[in-house]
Amino acid sequence: MRKGAHRSRRTLGAALVVAALASAATACSGAAPDRAAPPSPVSSPPSPASGQQAPKKGAAAPESQAGKAEKLRARKAARALAARKWGLAGPPLEAPAPPAVKPAITTRKGFETKSEGMPPVFTTVPTKEKIVFLTIDDGAEKDPELLRMMNELDIPYSAFLSDYVVSDDYAYFARMQKSRKGGVALHNHTLNHRYLPGLSYARQEREICGMQDVIEKRFGKRPELFRPPYGNYNDDTLRAARSCGIRAVPLWAAEAFPDRMEWREWDRDLHPGDIVLTHFRGEEDWKGSMADMVRRVMNVITAKGYAVAKLEDYV
Repeated sequence: MRKGAHRSRRTLGAALVVAALASAATACSGAAPDRAAPPSPVSSPPSPASGQQAPKKGAAAPESQAGKAEKLRARKAARALAARKWGLAGPPLEAPAPPAVKPAITTRKGFETKSEGMPPVFTTVPTKEKIVFLTIDDGAEKDPELLRMMNELDIPYSAFLSDYVVSDDYAYFARMQKSRKGGVALHNHTLNHRYLPGLSYARQEREICGMQDVIEKRFGKRPELFRPPYGNYNDDTLRAARSCGIRAVPLWAAEAFPDRMEWREWDRDLHPGDIVLTHFRGEEDWKGSMADMVRRVMNVITAKGYAVAKLEDYV
């Protein structure tokens, strides 16, 4: 009995020694055999390269080239459908992206006045791109078809308004302002469309600055561009315009009608950066509607290989 007891105690002691050695080996290896391994930590995004900012949380990822190409294809397809709907010879051409820095605008030679530092008067924006700019004057005709047409064709344009013809329906021009992606800019064409060089400085100031106030009040933004009625101005005109926030005076290089084009330049042609003028008019005033005018001018512009760009992106 005693010998059996001694053997049992020696066997138990040996087992305990083996268990202790195994436990020590496990502890040295860092493993925990009776416990699940902790989950690995979530990997952090790589640090931005030197000189770059880390993307903000929640910021949209930059659009892929494939995504941009798909959007462009969809836009061209929509324009092609709209061109057929509105009776154009072909879809308008796509304008290039606007410049990161706007070009320096100077007064056209021969259009200067005696005072220095006046808003520049010009007919063409300096650019090498095959683009032109479409502008519409006064506001007498308020054709809802024009808003639909320009929106569906996605043609940018700028309006130069006179209060004596827009005051009976400010709401139409408020709709125009928001009628297409990117908006339609509303600019100054005086209160009453007077021949400005025949007026005193004070009366010119009233015509120009008064229209600044109307557009700011009715449409929320004070214009920076001004077109004098008939394209006529003198030194007082430009000084008055500058006094109430005008910084540039775009005139035009060509004029569009439903049945013809008229040209300022000797070669009777378009040039990169030319400004095209037309008017808010209907069949009572000329041979066709505003939609007819858009068809005429866009067929000419497209046939000559030009796209229409947004004037405010360049001036």
